[in-house]
Amino acid sequence: MAYTYSLILFFTVIICFIASFDRRIKFNNHFGAFLMAAIVVAILFIAWDVWFTAKGVWWFNTDYTLGIVIAGLPIEEWLFFICIPFSCVFTYFCFDKFFKLDWLSGLNNLIVFFSVIVCSLIALLHHDKIYTLVTAVATSVTLIYLHFIVRANWIGKASLVYAVLMLGFFPVNGVLTGSFIENPIVNYNPNDFLGIRMGTIPLEDAVYGYTQFLLVLYFFKLFQRKYQSVFE
Repeated sequence: MAYTYSLILFFTVIICFIASFDRRIKFNNHFGAFLMAAIVVAILFIAWDVWFTAKGVWWFNTDYTLGIVIAGLPIEEWLFFICIPFSCVFTYFCFDKFFKLDWLSGLNNLIVFFSVIVCSLIALLHHDKIYTLVTAVATSVTLIYLHFIVRANWIGKASLVYAVLMLGFFPVNGVLTGSFIENPIVNYNPNDFLGIRMGTIPLEDAVYGYTQFLLVLYFFKLFQRKYQSVFE
């Protein structure tokens, strides 16, 4: 039981990690860029995590963890910000390598416009729910920055890949939030989010994950260009 959270992370990352060394993929050549990107984004998201845990927005059932706690977070939660982004960026890398998806850049304006409008409205209407508010604002700011400041032409591509990643998101986050096990590993204060769940998963979790994915991917590409020149 104490290995539940760590096993979730292990099985999430192990296949992608092994496949990284395939000579057709060679994602192992980009481990350095990924690790730097994941750490940069993790600093922000761990601070968010520590703050929300301290405020009781969410909390962890330590029956399902190894019992090692740092700054109020189980060690597995710290590793979450490396393991989950690894599988996500690896998946994007493979899609970008083997499929011609550049046409999706034509959807960038639509995706950003729609997402920012919806997130802004939700933030205004539900400003009393801190998880909803912070997630909506973070997503809006991220999309505005990537689209209008960075001029990222890959938002449409990343959005499609994230939709595919939902196939893994549901079982992983499902277990974390109480699907298939007796009690949730991560518990949420019902006063701090919309209360809309996809199975056992709060809707905000999917938006939170989308923002994290976009930011890690942005820094991954940035570090790739700086230290490795090309995105194979």
